[in-house]
Order: sequence, then structure tokens, then C-alpha cells
Amino acid sequence: MLELAGIIILGIIAQWVAWRFKLPAILPLILIGLLVGPIATLYTEDGSKLIEPIWNGEKGLFPGDGLYYFVSLAISIILFEGGLTLKRAEIANVGPVITKLITVGTVVTFFGAGMAAHYIFDLSWQMSFLFSALIIVTGPTVITPILRNIPLKKDVSAVLKWEGILIDPIGALVAVLVFEFISVGEGQAFTKTALIEFGKILLFGTTFGFTFAHALGFAIKKGFIPHYLLNVVSLSVVLLVFVESDIFAHESGLLAVVVMGMVMGNMNLPNLKELLYFKESLSVLLISILFILLAANISISDMQLVYTWNSAALFAVIVFVIRPLGVFLSAQGSNLKLREKLFIGWVGPRGIVAAGIASLFGSKLLAKGEPGAEYITPLVFMIVLGTVLLNATTARLFAKLVGVFLKKSEGILIIGASRLSRLIANYLKNNNRHVVLIDNNQSNVDKAKNLGLEAITADIFSDNLTDNIELNDMGYLMALTGNADINSYAIDKFQKQFGENGAFRLVNTEEVRDPKKNPKEGLFSHTDDFIRLMETVRSYPTIREIDLVDKAHYDGLIDITQKEKDIIPVFTKSPDGSIEIIPANSKDFEPQGEGYKLVYLGKQFEIEKENS
Repeated sequence: MLELAGIIILGIIAQWVAWRFKLPAILPLILIGLLVGPIATLYTEDGSKLIEPIWNGEKGLFPGDGLYYFVSLAISIILFEGGLTLKRAEIANVGPVITKLITVGTVVTFFGAGMAAHYIFDLSWQMSFLFSALIIVTGPTVITPILRNIPLKKDVSAVLKWEGILIDPIGALVAVLVFEFISVGEGQAFTKTALIEFGKILLFGTTFGFTFAHALGFAIKKGFIPHYLLNVVSLSVVLLVFVESDIFAHESGLLAVVVMGMVMGNMNLPNLKELLYFKESLSVLLISILFILLAANISISDMQLVYTWNSAALFAVIVFVIRPLGVFLSAQGSNLKLREKLFIGWVGPRGIVAAGIASLFGSKLLAKGEPGAEYITPLVFMIVLGTVLLNATTARLFAKLVGVFLKKSEGILIIGASRLSRLIANYLKNNNRHVVLIDNNQSNVDKAKNLGLEAITADIFSDNLTDNIELNDMGYLMALTGNADINSYAIDKFQKQFGENGAFRLVNTEEVRDPKKNPKEGLFSHTDDFIRLMETVRSYPTIREIDLVDKAHYDGLIDITQKEKDIIPVFTKSPDGSIEIIPANSKDFEPQGEGYKLVYLGKQFEIEKENS
């Protein structure tokens, strides 16, 4: 009982440490597992592990094949969640570079790392290609924490983010297929019998996954499952699919759950988001337990297997040759610059799926007596830990070295995607500013996307927003919702991360009545709240510009906007096209020469009409 409780407590502590110090969770989890597992044998009095995953007659958590069964079921749930995130539309729209990274890059890694493992460690071709299949995946859980605080150009962040999301289930699928091809061959993987068994695995895995996905989807759409049972019923069906498929064709269960996740992720299910949240929470708990157990199950002799120059050579080939080669081949003919290709080639940490499936497959093949199987788990763990450590410590420095680090974040994050927000965002976009709108109203988000704007459906009260690495270049924050509390909350919560150059919000009705209460972060004018702005947008859905002569001219125009109901100043625009946000009732701006403009919302200035 003490060991089991200790694993859960240590796992959640590791997750918190990872969140607090912005590290991939896999790093503290594996390190804790090693400290209470193999390394503990060096400092305990009786030379035993503090946590013994397998029962050895005196202590341990899982008797016999219990650990193997737990790992199998946990991996099936994690892979199902990964499959849910893979959308066909995303593959079609993410761009040629990402498409090539998950195809050409996968092929380069598979054959390159396989050949390297074969010739450096003298492993059989089967074991070498199983190893290479396992290290194909990167994964968002390791990419996101590393890049979260590195301001990068949007294209670079997007490539790394979507590669991690899309390649997780693809890499897992390749690893499952290679493993199954080896296991059915009983050491003779290329015989006719092995090919037949391999075909059965493909047939039953895809059939069960596809069939049960549609059956569960049908039950959810028709309301056959009550809302409060939706998550647990889905979990039980995933486990049922895994077990049933495995009964019909041994080792086909993992393939079945990946296919099931992919199919359900592309259905128009009414409660898919809730299902994802539940699976995500469950995955966090399972991953926390799983990786402490797996790392603790490694022995000192396993660690000594990879404590050689051969391991260093294999690591160097994978990180410094194979990864950059895959990136450069995938980015050929794209708009990415050399420095951007270098950075993407440098950042390729392996993640949770690689380590988890490696432990599962390694233990299975070791039990079967496959030659070289003892190398699979420690080698993959070495690659995972090495790449995570390398990228976590050097990514920021390397970004500065190759010149992809944005010295000044000029992107603008707009909270709210109302008609007002869309009008302002469209103007900013047309003036070459990276703008992202966030709203929890799907209709508003869809309208923004139809205008060609970048918009995200998100709840600002959720922590997930800070994990979005595509928002790394946001230097300005504008809270434009009709809810004063949400606007204030957005400033308080996200000012440090997204508003380093300026965080602004609309003034509320009370502040309009009493100008003395006008906050320093107020936007546009102390007389214009959301209601008045929306009325102006409905009457005059246009953003206009007027040339500025000097400071006095600017101040005079601002005075007019405070008297005129339907003219609201929003930005100033310099001769080089750069745009500055106008804080409420601000007269601090001073034009430096000719060519400056005042950008405003509403009807035309009378003076401008007369001149025209």
C-alpha cells in the first residue's frame, strides 16, 4: 500500500514540478523512477529498490505478468487519446512541410536510426527497426514545455507543434506494426506464416477499431448513454476493444485502439471535447504512475548496457545527423529559411509514447527470448532522456544563436471575437500584424475564420491557453469582450505572458461614468465601453485613417472624438507602417515628423469630408 500511494504522490509532485519550472513532465517522472528504482540499490542498506514494480517473493506491486497487463492497458488508453487528436482536416491544411515531416521525416528516421542501431550495436535488423520505429515520435507533451517561453516566428512554432501532435499516433502505429511483425515470426519474422499472422493482426486491429468507434459514436449521438456515464462507458469500451481484439489476433489490441481513436476523433460527436478532457486527466494520472514504474523496473545492468561509447555514438547520429536530414529533406522547396530549418532540426525530443511502448515491447520480447531485446528499453530511455535534457537546456540558446529568437514580440492577442474584435483584427492583419482572436463562442470563432483571421476556441479560465506555443510571439493583449470581469481577469492572468509590450482592456460602464476611475490599461477612450463601441460598429463598420500634421492636430482630433459619439480613436500609424495602440484618454503620443496617421472607428471627421 505504501509503495502504491508513494508512486501516485511522487507522480503528481513530478507533474507539478514540471509545470512550475516549465519542463516536460517525462523528465522528472523518469528521474524519480530511476532514483527510487535502480539507483536506490546503491544507497539502501539491503541493496533493494525503494519501489519494486514486480513481485519477487518478498516485496513488489505486481505479481507475475501483472505489470505487463497494467502497462498494456495504460498504453492503450494513452494511444486512444492520441488518436482522438488526429484530424483529417488538420493533415490537409497544416502545409507541405508538416505533411512531409510526418511522411518523409518518418521514413528517414525509421531507416536511418535502424541502420545506425544495427551497425553500432550489432543488433538484428528486426530489433534495430523496432528501436527506430519507437523513436519516430516527438509528441506535444515534450515539445510544448520546451517552446512555451521561446518567442518564435509563428511558422516555426506551428511546424513543431503539429508535427508533435500528428506524429504521435503515426509513430505508435509503426512501432506496433513492427513489433507485431517480429512477435508473430517467433524469431523467423519473414516466413510465410509470419506474413499471414501479420495480416490477421492488421485485419482484426483495424476492423475492431473501426467497428467499435462507429458503434460508440452512434450510441453517443442517439443519446443511448446518459451524460454522467459517457466518460466511464467510453473508457470501458476502449478496454473492451483492446482485450477483444487481442483475443482474436494476439498483439492487435494497440492497433485497434489507435484506429478507434482516429475514427472517433474525426466524427462530429456532440461531447467529444468533454471526452478529450476526461481522457487527458486520466492520461496524466496513468503517465505519472506508468513512468515511475517503468523507470523503477530498469535494473543497474540495463543502465550499464547503454553506459558505453556506442550509446553516445548512436545518440549523436540520431540527433545531429538523422533528425536534421529528415527536416531538410521535408523542408525542401518550402518558404522556411536556413536558420529556421536548423532550429527545427535541433528540436526533436522524444516523448512519452516512445518510452512507454519501448518498456512494454522490450519486456514482451525479452520474455520470448528474442536476441537483442534487452537493449530496446534502455536504448529508447537513453534517447528520450538525452533529447529532452538537450533540448530543454539548449533550445532557447540555440534559437538566439541561429537567429530565430524574436527579440521583440509584436503579435496581438485579442480576447473576444465579436464583430468589433473581428473588424479591428482584420485591419491589423491587413497591416502585417500577427493577430489571434480567442473566444469560447464557436459561432464567433467560425465567423472570424471565414474572414481569413486566425481564431481559437478557448476558455480563458482554462490553463490550456498558456500551452499554445503558436501564441509565443504575442507581445500585446487586448481584452475586447462585453464582460468587464472577463476583461479584467484576462489582464491579470495573461499580462506577463502575452502582454509584455502592453496589455489593454475596454473600460466598463462604471468607469465611463466616473473618468477618475479610468484605468491605465483602458483602451481607446474613457468614454467608450463595449456597448457604445458595438453601436458604432453597427452604424459605421469601417476603420478609417486621417493624416496627422503635428502634436496639436493630434490633440485636437482626440478632443473631437471625446465630444463626438460616433468617432472612436483606436491606433496611431507611423510612416513605416508600424501601429501603436492608443490607451484611454491618452495625449502622450507625439508625431515625429510627417507621415503619421490617426486610425479611428466610426464616421468620417467633418474636416476630412471638407477636404475631400
